[in-house]
Amino acid sequence: MTPMLLSVLIYLLLGVVFGYLGGLFGIGGGLIAIPVLGVFFGYSEQVAQGTALVMIVPNVILGLWHYIRKVGMDARLAVTLAISAVPFTYICARFATRLPGNPLRIAFAIFIVAIAAQMAWRTFGPKGLQAPRPAPWPVAGVVGAIGGSLSGFFSVGGAVFAVPAMSALFDLSHVAAQGMGLALVAPGTVVSIITYAGAHDVDWIPGIALAAGGAVAVPHGVTLAKRLPERVLRSLFIALMLASAAGLVLRSLHS
Repeated sequence: MTPMLLSVLIYLLLGVVFGYLGGLFGIGGGLIAIPVLGVFFGYSEQVAQGTALVMIVPNVILGLWHYIRKVGMDARLAVTLAISAVPFTYICARFATRLPGNPLRIAFAIFIVAIAAQMAWRTFGPKGLQAPRPAPWPVAGVVGAIGGSLSGFFSVGGAVFAVPAMSALFDLSHVAAQGMGLALVAPGTVVSIITYAGAHDVDWIPGIALAAGGAVAVPHGVTLAKRLPERVLRSLFIALMLASAAGLVLRSLHS
């Protein structure tokens, strides 16, 4: 087996893992792929994000389709999220391609830990999973704007923010909120990949191999998400975010 073929096979297998986890958690797989590409394959933060986006775009679209089919979705909330996210994704992606890698990684790690702490408090705190009063639907536009900005800066930040935000603000189950997170990032991921490609921050062959593997695995991850108990799914989501933050910090220490 030639080195090139072996490399493609490794990325293909990684894509299966990232796609399965992306479907399970409603994040497209990039939350794990970006630190892995940086720590183990030596990519800069921008190129890791741009390459991961090649996989994230089809993963997000496939994941969204399967969440709609298997979980259902409030179309008004989903459209509001998507429309409000796009302009902020574009503007922030333009900035992100020009920023130094280490501050971007550290900022992303801090952001992930903060979101994980908020989710842990809502899940295991005094009120547990008590349902809040749903916010008015236009608030979804604010979530979309913030999530779109984070998607532009971090490639995957929008879904990570939107899942706990939509669950907390609109009294959605965690699995339904994951579908909303994909609705938010779906159009923005296309904007982001165009922006990163224009800045030459995409390694296409590994990205395409990751995407091919992810496309096979995403539906199976969505199926498992639908079956898991609410508290278990939230706990796994929290663990995923903390592990990803640790990977980002590790990458910064080795730069």
